Amino acid sequence: MEENLVSYLLHLRCRQCGKTYPTDPIAACEECWAPLEAVYDYARIGSDIRRSDLESREPNMWRYRELLPIEGDPWVGKHTGFTPLFLAPRLAKALGVRELYIKNDAVNHPTLSFKDRVVSVALSKAHEFGFDTVGCSSTGNLGNAVAAQAAEGGFKAFIFIPSDIEPEKIVGTQIFGATLVKITGNYDHVNRLCAEIAQKYPWGMVNVNLRSYYSEGSKTFGYEVAEQLGWRLPQNLVCPMAGGSLITKIAKAFGELEKLGWAAPAATPAKFFGAQATGCSPITSAVKRGTPEIEPQKPNTIARSLAIGNPADGFFAVKTILASGGAGEDVSDAEIVEGIKLLAETEGVFAETAGGVTVAVARKLIQQGKINPNESTVLAITGCGLKTVAAVNGRFEENGAIRPRLKEFEEKFLGLTPVRE
Repeated sequence: MEENLVSYLLHLRCRQCGKTYPTDPIAACEECWAPLEAVYDYARIGSDIRRSDLESREPNMWRYRELLPIEGDPWVGKHTGFTPLFLAPRLAKALGVRELYIKNDAVNHPTLSFKDRVVSVALSKAHEFGFDTVGCSSTGNLGNAVAAQAAEGGFKAFIFIPSDIEPEKIVGTQIFGATLVKITGNYDHVNRLCAEIAQKYPWGMVNVNLRSYYSEGSKTFGYEVAEQLGWRLPQNLVCPMAGGSLITKIAKAFGELEKLGWAAPAATPAKFFGAQATGCSPITSAVKRGTPEIEPQKPNTIARSLAIGNPADGFFAVKTILASGGAGEDVSDAEIVEGIKLLAETEGVFAETAGGVTVAVARKLIQQGKINPNESTVLAITGCGLKTVAAVNGRFEENGAIRPRLKEFEEKFLGLTPVRE
């Protein structure tokens, strides 16, 4: 990476009332408490940078650094991003669509989820602000990513989680030496505690006072989809939703690429489809009602990474979906498991429960006629199935051991009758 790179970040702006703020670690708008968003000088970016400049850079998320809110080189996450996007013909046939792609952040560096993207930005910004301690509230993946990149960046880290998240994700945080704080309650309880801590201690809390920067990392998922499709936008994108930020930032990324003239104009604008579990579906329920007003829910689902009953960006996620002409849908725990198995059996990708939600919702939306089977569709796979093994444990037929004899193998597994001599 180069030294002393130019930042094109102008200020932060309230997503609700439009009030502007300096580029400081600010949790929310002082007037209406809505989230803040980074604003860039797109005219200068368009003047200074060509699309071909990006294509010659290292294959990681920082190839798009002019559209990210840091001042110089990233402090952590230099190898994060640029995960595979590939055609999925066998899954497409199973779902009944013509052109289907998987964007696979289940292999993201370093902790196998899309959260590595957002944390790379957040902790690089924490370093710029001079924080020596960082933390987050998490349903698992974010905690893993913060713990890993805090270790890389030399930060002390506190990870706050609901006490019932998957053991694999707990170990995936502890291994990096972070202090793990288990809370008796759901994610919304954990998040409220983190907000109090951010007010009292001079720490960089990733999804509180660093949230405006953290969320920008999600845009790189969208930039990569466009670039990997030959700088064109998909006609449909199905995205799992927890807090609702990812789907809004992918939409922002597509809009920025069109504004800069880097993405070819689509025949039809990209439509966004939100996916949730039936046991925690405040955003998709609002989409079905046709209103951005969120009614909080008490989570009860195996998709714990999506179990946020009062999503911070839910209002904006609903607006993004409805404005694009998309839709929202939710699926049961049984359907989630079937989605995980279908993706694995057709395309060899083992996704966590959020991926099962995405696949199962895509199938339901196609069956409902809400996704056109003749249009291009991208499924956002955001985490690795090795993190949620318990969701599929006990769901496969157990075969007893056999002796190392060819006849026993043929009889048991090939159904061949032994020849009697």
